[in-house]
Amino acid sequence: MGTITALEVQKRNKKRVSVFIDDEYAFSLSLDHAALLHKGQIVSDEEVTAMVNDAAISAATDSAARFLAVRPRSEQEVRKNLAGKEIPDPVIDAALERLSAFGYINDRAFADLWVRNRSTYKPISPRALRYELRQKGISDAIIGEVLADLDPDDAAYRAAQGQLRRYRGLDHREFRKKMSAFLQRRGFSFDAVRTTLRRLFAELDAEDPDFFAGTDDDEDIPD
Repeated sequence: MGTITALEVQKRNKKRVSVFIDDEYAFSLSLDHAALLHKGQIVSDEEVTAMVNDAAISAATDSAARFLAVRPRSEQEVRKNLAGKEIPDPVIDAALERLSAFGYINDRAFADLWVRNRSTYKPISPRALRYELRQKGISDAIIGEVLADLDPDDAAYRAAQGQLRRYRGLDHREFRKKMSAFLQRRGFSFDAVRTTLRRLFAELDAEDPDFFAGTDDDEDIPD
């Protein structure tokens, strides 16, 4: 048993309150939690332990929420961030459970957003996306769902569109070489690269005869 002898708002963090029991610092709480206490209140060891645990979970939850405020994160990313701050696993588990309940952590929603952003701003192959999502700790089941409708040929074509201006003025041979290398770095298969090049050549020749520096017509794309 002990008696709360002081409740002091912390100087460096005005949102937290230091709790003193029998004139000794015991732990800190958020303002909301501290509002339930008062000076002179008698607390048992079990109550103190419960408050300390809840305070630790709340602090971990707040820390994770700040981490998530920068951009959406997967559960694994949040877990690694908290673990890097030497927060015990049971506290991390409880904090993640709270965040999941609030809807701040949702690996399916995160994976959907990741794929949409990649498809819009930096199209890469489904294989490369699968690798990225696995690195984020996303389950194979979720990865399979979010990639189910992704067309690799369409993704390769959209990726190539962003490079057209850079390769203007090259002949067919050099254009094919550079575009093929670019698409392969994005993880696209030979078939997807070949399909994209055929489509690009047909469109460019029809729309802008001067796009290439030379025709190099005898160099077709191999089957």
